[in-house]
Amino acid sequence: MNVQELIELIEGRLLTTNQNHLDMEIKGGFGADLMSDVLTSIEPEAVLLTGLCNPQVVRTATLADVSAIVLVRGKMVPSETIELANQEGIPLISSEKGMFELCAILYNAGLPSFEKPLPNADCGCY
Repeated sequence: MNVQELIELIEGRLLTTNQNHLDMEIKGGFGADLMSDVLTSIEPEAVLLTGLCNPQVVRTATLADVSAIVLVRGKMVPSETIELANQEGIPLISSEKGMFELCAILYNAGLPSFEKPLPNADCGCY
């Protein structure tokens, strides 16, 4: 699936200005609000679904080789986040749908999960 197909499927709105990335291929999906989870668990060329809309999301996506970012629940996005996404060449998309629904839509459309298992599953969480 490419970015344009993703936007249409999720009834999203492209927030960044670079239209050249609409043909970029997205090979899987990942949903998270903890950027530490993104850095340790996402596979490259995934779309990141998140409720966070600060510039750190774009910085993390750049480090993790993310193909696109979808901001869930129609979040208001600071101009700094959009500007940084434009600079980094990462399509930033907004959708009114929630994360759970978006994950289901993308999975049902054939997009696989790009969440890799943690190397050490014992995180001390109980």
